[in-house]
Amino acid sequence: MSQKKYWQSFGEVKESESFQQQHQDEFREELPFEGLDDKGLVDAKAPRRDFLKYLGFSTAAATLAASCKIPVKHAIPFANRPENIIPGVAQYYATTYVQDGDVVPVLAKVRDGRPIKIEGNDRCVFTGGGTSARVQASVLDLYDTHRLRFPQQKVGAGEEAKFEEVPTFEQFDKLVADAIKAAGGSTVLLTSTINSPSTKAIIASYPGLRHVQLDAVSYSGMLLANEATGFGRRLPSYDFGAAKVMVSLGADFLGSWLSPVEFAKGYAAGRKINEKNPTMSKHYQFEGYLSLTGASADERFVCRPSETGLVALALLSAVSGKGVDGIKDAKLKAGIEKAAADLKKNAGEALVVCGSNDTNTQIIVNAINQAIGAYGKTIDWGKPVNYRAGVDAEFEQLVRDMEAGTVGTLLVYGANPAYTYHKAVAFTAALKKVKVSVSFSERMDETTEHCQFIAPSNHYLESWGDAAPKAGVISFIQPTIYPLFKTRAYQTSLLKWSGRDTSYEEYFKQYWIGQLGSESTFNTVLQDGIQDSALPAAAGSYSSASLAAAAQAITTEPAVTGTELVLYQKASIGTGTGATNPWLQELPDGVTKASWGNYALVSLSMAKELVGIDLVNGTEKEINNYEFYPQKPVIKITMGGQEIELPVLAIPGMQSNTIAIALGYGRSEKLGRTSAGVGQNAYVFTANTGNGVSYQTTVTVANTGRKEKVAQSQIHNSYEDRVEVVRETTLATLLKHPNVIPDYRNHLEETFGKSKDGLTTDFRKEGTLYPMHDQPGIKWGMNIDMNACYGCGACVVACHAENNVPVVGKSEVLRYHDMHWLRIDRYFVSDENNPDELKGVVFQPMMCQHCDNAPCENVCPVAATNHSSEGINQMTYNRCIGTRYCANNCPFKVRRFNWADYTGADSFPNNRDQQTVGKLDPVVEQMNDDLTRMVLNPDVTVRSRGVIEKCSFCFQRLQAAKLEAKKADRPLQDGDAKTACQTACATNAIVFGNVHDPNSAITAVRANNTSRSYYVLEQLHVLPNVSYLAKVRNTDEVMEVEEHHAAPAEHGAATEHETAKPEATHH
Repeated sequence: MSQKKYWQSFGEVKESESFQQQHQDEFREELPFEGLDDKGLVDAKAPRRDFLKYLGFSTAAATLAASCKIPVKHAIPFANRPENIIPGVAQYYATTYVQDGDVVPVLAKVRDGRPIKIEGNDRCVFTGGGTSARVQASVLDLYDTHRLRFPQQKVGAGEEAKFEEVPTFEQFDKLVADAIKAAGGSTVLLTSTINSPSTKAIIASYPGLRHVQLDAVSYSGMLLANEATGFGRRLPSYDFGAAKVMVSLGADFLGSWLSPVEFAKGYAAGRKINEKNPTMSKHYQFEGYLSLTGASADERFVCRPSETGLVALALLSAVSGKGVDGIKDAKLKAGIEKAAADLKKNAGEALVVCGSNDTNTQIIVNAINQAIGAYGKTIDWGKPVNYRAGVDAEFEQLVRDMEAGTVGTLLVYGANPAYTYHKAVAFTAALKKVKVSVSFSERMDETTEHCQFIAPSNHYLESWGDAAPKAGVISFIQPTIYPLFKTRAYQTSLLKWSGRDTSYEEYFKQYWIGQLGSESTFNTVLQDGIQDSALPAAAGSYSSASLAAAAQAITTEPAVTGTELVLYQKASIGTGTGATNPWLQELPDGVTKASWGNYALVSLSMAKELVGIDLVNGTEKEINNYEFYPQKPVIKITMGGQEIELPVLAIPGMQSNTIAIALGYGRSEKLGRTSAGVGQNAYVFTANTGNGVSYQTTVTVANTGRKEKVAQSQIHNSYEDRVEVVRETTLATLLKHPNVIPDYRNHLEETFGKSKDGLTTDFRKEGTLYPMHDQPGIKWGMNIDMNACYGCGACVVACHAENNVPVVGKSEVLRYHDMHWLRIDRYFVSDENNPDELKGVVFQPMMCQHCDNAPCENVCPVAATNHSSEGINQMTYNRCIGTRYCANNCPFKVRRFNWADYTGADSFPNNRDQQTVGKLDPVVEQMNDDLTRMVLNPDVTVRSRGVIEKCSFCFQRLQAAKLEAKKADRPLQDGDAKTACQTACATNAIVFGNVHDPNSAITAVRANNTSRSYYVLEQLHVLPNVSYLAKVRNTDEVMEVEEHHAAPAEHGAATEHETAKPEATHH
């Protein structure tokens, strides 16, 4: 059997018979109902009677709808409409997303007094208007039904203790003030990183207040290393855009490390290719598991997590001209030598970053950056950043003080040690010894439920505030809606309790008028949202005094044997702040394509050894049952007295003795329905080694013999052996064979585009049975640069928010009923003979391609899907009768069917309580709560059960842009209309516009990238309006190509000789 070089699943690698049969019929009889049997999905049978029960409701529903009265939905009009609000017209307010030290300047879109969408603020230089998945989803947190709604006091003791509402904040302030006075002892404010200048001023002026900062994932090692090497206890700015060579030692800087939105913008600048002079930056990654950043590396080398310090030391030795020492693995050693040579060659235009929290390792990394001339060039100490400030030792001392009874009052904001601290039980026991404990949390998190008082804070969209993400930059926060509940800014509480009878809003305004010099300047910054003052770059004052001791500590550390565990963050859930957000829980992870929970990532060899699954040379049945059935083997992971059980996911590119688990799951049920019972808490495996909190450890692992379901979306669709889906090559190949893609297009022209008289060629006109249609005026098109897509998922969440895409819950994702209009397909690039020899990963955003010869339009019996004169494939929802012929005929599998009433749009009671498939998950009910529905975009129809939906190119935005141009009495200009996915992207991977405009960005990008520009499944002649730029890895590998000499097969696939071998197609 032929081996696949590009693949999505293990069953695809060997082209097994069952894999091919599994994708023969999209509407096969074997529906994946849960709990049918344990034979595997391929062998499961769904009785026809159940099939009819499941689907037959639609006919009866239509009959009922015709004879019943639709319930009245009450709308509350403005009694006294504010002057600046026009019903139906959106307004935008500049504000700032702030979460545990993360800072992203944004614009909040407000409709009729309620925020419904977050956009990036393009006035911000360091983000360029980009966002992340968590930033996009933050608007949904505002309408979380599980937010705390009023101040509370705990009454009773022991098991009888419960929280009761305090009627007013005046009463609450008196209760707390009296309690603090009676408590005695010291008063401590425990927070996550605070980078608000005005808040720091309030804290500094609070008499006797001690401030301790605790980050859920610590950067203490970097802070202390920078202090030890002469830079002070601070973090520098990293300019990835100025770096020609980047080396990352386990730092997931595109996913979760420090400031991924900012870093992705700079990183992408060096990955864009100018075909007139094809060059790009070089990225090396050394890590133990396949991270989002590692997936985008040009060259990637695996090592044990415990070897990170040794790798850094070897790299320092190599760049210093002393050779590589202390590395036994030949491939790893060669990788270090190659990376060192490139760093030396590009001195002053290179940088090294490290994700370790070990102070000694970070001291070595600082020495490397000094040796390659990074300081003052790619690393700027003139503009230090304020994203993380917590030092582990300070919190450890606080816990000791609490245990000793010297802390009388503990005020908590943003920190959650009862969940994130490795000795959470010890912390909660120490908390009981504190006489007064007050939480300012928005939710009943694990620490809050152990406190005596709760003064819930506002959501950032309800707040005034500020943030200083880096030196010289000020970003303001302003409210976009009046507080929904009886909450207030925690700064107001600090002001009140320190004896100042003022609110934070008043204090904030007066503080900044004083700082900026005038109220007019304050108003200007408030309107812009950000003020960025230029500061000269600085190299700092490096000191090598601590280098010898750090190197000695690393080399004398005993070598680790056995199984290692490394803890990481997903781009969606992060440290756990995203666990309460339905959009983020349903967002598939970029690498594993799994949602709704965490799992144990293992290597292919460990999967074989541990759970007996051979995904390389195993039987066809063994591979298929693992791949296509959601139940995965469960293993028990133990460290000391801590243990958890998690399902296994085997992926290529893992270090053979390393397991990786995502943090942020296993939350308290009191946080709400979204996070309850989802995953396990992996923070229990962290430990303070005396040199900082460590996120890697040695564990023992055992097979439990049971299975657990994992919701994955990667295997839901197939291109049915058609080629030209995703193209990927190397820079060396592109330089040697720049015409591979143009040659293929020319081959199609010559083979299928000749006119009847043979005198002319026009593939668009001659390659079809259908007539050509004139397309005057606007014609919308999109281009996606796969060199700039890293699978972060910001575009997916933005699409959800903009287009009211429903959340369906884990049980429905398990049934392949996920509703994402935009998905990001992940393709592994591996050695042809060894799928575990990973060369790279390609991320391909896939949405409706808006084909000009759309096969979906031809088969709809009621013309519910049709083509506009502007090139958009449209859906008429109230005409759709749910035959799903269009979905079956779509070669890209981008159409979604509402199998149930996910949005409450139907007029029938209890329509979400289906007996055949069981009740939908509680999160679906949460999304249909009146409060949560406030996030819905009124410009987009909420779809009902039995209706197909898909990407619309954000049609409502296009119409709004045309109306604005009309009101301004001018033509529509390039950039007036932007899709939600385009504006969310931090790397500008998506370009959208009018392809008939010769001066538009979309026209330019297609004209200037002929060597990489292609259309998916171009040989089918469906004529997509979405083009892609092929992924390019910056390596020296040259992949030879062969000439076209045969016509494609009848079904549309091409033989290996017809296209370039490196771009052989994927499923």
